[in-house]
Amino acid sequence: MPGPLRVEVAGETNVGRKRNHNEDNLAILSEFGLYIVADGMGGHASGEVASKLAVDTLREFFASTADDPERTWPYKVDRSKGYEENRLITGIKLANLRIYEAAQRDARQRGMGTTVVSIFTVEGGVYVAHVGDSRVYRIREGRLEQLTEDHSLLNDYIKMKRLTDEEIAAFPHKNVIVRALGMKDTVKVDTRFETPRNGDVLVLCSDGLSGPVSDPDILSIVDSSPDLATAARRLVERANENGGPDNITCVLARWVA
Repeated sequence: MPGPLRVEVAGETNVGRKRNHNEDNLAILSEFGLYIVADGMGGHASGEVASKLAVDTLREFFASTADDPERTWPYKVDRSKGYEENRLITGIKLANLRIYEAAQRDARQRGMGTTVVSIFTVEGGVYVAHVGDSRVYRIREGRLEQLTEDHSLLNDYIKMKRLTDEEIAAFPHKNVIVRALGMKDTVKVDTRFETPRNGDVLVLCSDGLSGPVSDPDILSIVDSSPDLATAARRLVERANENGGPDNITCVLARWVA
């Protein structure tokens, strides 16, 4: 029997070419097998407050539950899901509440929020969780597949009525997201479980990467790079070459025997 796969990880974040500060945050928490990308919004630097709160809350929650699995959680456990999946969802819901409450307390931060995508490696596989339009892609055997569904107005329109490529390109509210952390005091977190194979790469990214860089380009850059750190750097460079309209963040994880 082959042994379990190990995970290599690299990440990169960049302000881009049009913004004057970076509202994205990432975390590589290998001690927990937890990897996160958060894309803050709200302007006046409150977007970066929201995305940092998301990352910090998840880090603290995973640290406190690592030593004490019986610790009382602030949310009811979903009985249809296992412990580890509930742990990930609860951490994200807690982050949502913290951001929402911080925004209620401080008028300057009213309306701040953040997307979040996270992967959590467990025995036998990986949980993918997300809220918003940041994405997780899987690269397997020369093919790229999006594992998350954008919580965006554009995606809602695409699902309701089939838009042409031209209509999608011209859609006026591309940046409107319909679900994010901090919008309300509760949030629905989408999760799925994946069983990685040797050589699989998961790409977590903000829309500052997935917007300007096409799926085929993401695939070819990752596949042609000698290692993940180079791939992450090249992905950011390509987004900037294509205008860098937003902050750019990615975390890449590869499963290797």
